[in-house]
Amino acid sequence: MPTRNEEEELAALAARAGTLREQIEQASYEYYVLDRPTLSDAEYDRLFRELQTLEREHPELRTEDSPTLRVGAEPQSVLPKHTHLVPMLSLGNAFSDEELAEWEERIVRLAGDEVRHAGYTAELKIDGAAVSLTYRDGVLATGATRGNGTVGEDVTPNLRTIREIPLRLRGKVPAGVLEIRGEVYMTYTGFEKMNAERVAAGEPVFANPRNSAAGALRQLDPKMTAKRPLRFFGYAVAVPEGARALPFASQWELLETLASWGIPVAPHRRRCVTLDDVHAWAHDVEQVQRATLDFAIDGAVVKVDSLALQGELGDVGREPRWAIARKFAPDIAETTLLDIKVNVGRTGSVNPYAELEAVEIGGATVRLATLHNFELIREKDLRPGDRVQVKRAGEVIPQVIGPVPDKRDATHPPAPYEPPTHCPACGTPLEPGEDRGMLYCRNFHCPARQLEGLVHFASRGAMDIRGLSYARIQQLLEAGLVHDAADLYDLTVEQLVALERFAEKSAENLVQALAESRAQPLSRLLFGLGIDFVGEVAARLLARHFGTMDRLLNASVDDVLEVRGVGETMARSVVDWFADPEARQLVARLAERGLTMHEPSAAAGTALKGCTVVITGTLPTLTREQATELVEAHGGRVTSSVSRKTSFLLAGADAGSKLTKATEYGVEIIDEAELLRRVEAGSE
Repeated sequence: MPTRNEEEELAALAARAGTLREQIEQASYEYYVLDRPTLSDAEYDRLFRELQTLEREHPELRTEDSPTLRVGAEPQSVLPKHTHLVPMLSLGNAFSDEELAEWEERIVRLAGDEVRHAGYTAELKIDGAAVSLTYRDGVLATGATRGNGTVGEDVTPNLRTIREIPLRLRGKVPAGVLEIRGEVYMTYTGFEKMNAERVAAGEPVFANPRNSAAGALRQLDPKMTAKRPLRFFGYAVAVPEGARALPFASQWELLETLASWGIPVAPHRRRCVTLDDVHAWAHDVEQVQRATLDFAIDGAVVKVDSLALQGELGDVGREPRWAIARKFAPDIAETTLLDIKVNVGRTGSVNPYAELEAVEIGGATVRLATLHNFELIREKDLRPGDRVQVKRAGEVIPQVIGPVPDKRDATHPPAPYEPPTHCPACGTPLEPGEDRGMLYCRNFHCPARQLEGLVHFASRGAMDIRGLSYARIQQLLEAGLVHDAADLYDLTVEQLVALERFAEKSAENLVQALAESRAQPLSRLLFGLGIDFVGEVAARLLARHFGTMDRLLNASVDDVLEVRGVGETMARSVVDWFADPEARQLVARLAERGLTMHEPSAAAGTALKGCTVVITGTLPTLTREQATELVEAHGGRVTSSVSRKTSFLLAGADAGSKLTKATEYGVEIIDEAELLRRVEAGSE
């Protein structure tokens, strides 16, 4: 007989289990039925795992209606019901490498070492709305939402509006009935464009891509669904006879076959020999690839590759034993937009940014996020005081996706944001620029422009002045010793040592670094001047075409347009900058101080003539700048992104997503040694 204390403890646990069931059921209803979740994915997972633990340790607490025994929520709408050929199950979760290893141990105990020998297929876990597509003899017959896993809602007319979903499968397709499972989603680009159009039409914006996709599927009018930028990825096939009746033996073959049938399959999938390979792939996806994706993922899916072993392992309750979700730290979170502030860049651009209530995203605390430009603020209808969704992936600067419309006070909404009319640093009236939604301070002597401009001038890619840090430049400006780049070359050791925390040796080193920077070629100086739209590559093109600063000073827009790779906007920006009397005076003063006003002739070489090259990773001996100069000196052209037109990828250590893309496109990949060999061979 249990003691009184034991009875009280069990009663408390039962009450807690009841509370958890209510919270999870409500969250499921909001997520699956209303398409308006109020609980974050991370909090839902925490509550679900707590209930699983309680029921595992105290089986008597499990009830027949426990959410741990079923999938999703009952469909509740006027849409017709549809029974799936085979239940659409949910996945268990692994939140770390260790939990993934525990999953492998469990299935190895059930099916033996053959599991490890079979390997795994690793796929992106798309954050969208799960659907099934029923094909009869290769022709789309029915499309349905997941619903409760057994019965969903028939949304065939809506799914037919998604152009990526083939109405007839291509190639050789098994006769009879089969279901293709997949995820309907919305890209970030499509989502933001859709919300901008809704703002322009005076309609409320949507909260996030996932909810928008799910809501679009459940529209009663397909014309409304067709207006939403929905996309589709397939990942599974089901037939009434079971996996053994399918024309492939592995999950990898299944995905390849789907692609051959004309079904879109998510990128970055990997066939892994061992679980260590899965770990490495998952870390790369979470830390590198995720930041490059134009759609949301909330993890990866790891599956035993052999379909025969999948059948042998079977299901347990709501989950297949042979597959598991490797969850990532959330890269999207909700917080409060405290204020919209601006800073002034080196070109005079006034850049808006969000000041946020601190929130943890992907293991980092985020307090600031980019807002890009004032037009996007207007299109997203962002207002200080709003609850907003913020995205952060990899090392990408956090960005505000948009407001959460349901959480804006309808009776006392925050006031719409009004962009500034005058520069916050100098008070000069702001002017619109060539690029969309930007405002500019045109005051050449604006203190904010001076600071950012000098930091850029001294940077590694420009004049490369060692020891001239951001803090040092602030100190020099505050002391009144410099106002522009030319003033740097008048600095003396005596002036510097009089400043706080400036030792004599540091002062001597800085003066020496400034003297050495006079020898930097015209291309470095052009880049350092901070002309709008002129980056490192454009600066080299201009310097090599014109040869001297004098020729560039007197060039017309048509003259600049003769430079390969230079467009109308850049050409006009260059001519307008040199037309400014104060800019011309700065150039004259720099020339008086002995800076190089010409571009050295590159050694003639044609070994890489016509080649388009991309550089990634850390090379053994060459810096990125040196490798670029070497390629260009021998007739090649360096670009920033891999495409099918790329001649070859020069890859060093710690190469990232560019290496993956080059492999996908079949682009040749070489190392530094091979580059040097080709250059030397072409010079003989």
